[in-house]
Amino acid sequence: MAIYVVMQPPADNKAEDVRFVRDSFTWLGFLFSPLWLAWNRLWIEAALTFAVMAILSVAGERLGLEGAGSLLSLLVSLYIGFEGQALRIASLRRRGWREWGVVEAGNLADAETRHALETGEESEEQPALPRIVPDASLARPPQTGMALGLTHTPGRP
Repeated sequence: MAIYVVMQPPADNKAEDVRFVRDSFTWLGFLFSPLWLAWNRLWIEAALTFAVMAILSVAGERLGLEGAGSLLSLLVSLYIGFEGQALRIASLRRRGWREWGVVEAGNLADAETRHALETGEESEEQPALPRIVPDASLARPPQTGMALGLTHTPGRP
């Protein structure tokens, strides 16, 4: 089962505005790092990734270490693959979005259904279901500031 971080917009908008970010390795982020970041509107991160990968490639060619430059570019791609979703969540936080909580589900449709059942957006005649995720107010406060290496991912210890 996959873990989805549920992000709510700054204002109390409709339930359709909620975003589900899957907490997993991103293959497209690994294979096409700058393009994947730009597609997800992470402009600064996309520009930095492109610049770092270009600098590493040029430095490897000029120093005669073509393999080392390619290997370092691969490490940048691996970082984006592992931390791309956390970068998306951090970007949403900077724009005022807040974490509702975490939903564990097999796919996105199941995650949306579980979230809808938890928030009570279905018919009110159904009996109350047990909580699927903990209360967001009990969660750890969001981490602020820059971080090097692996960043905090909500829902994981």
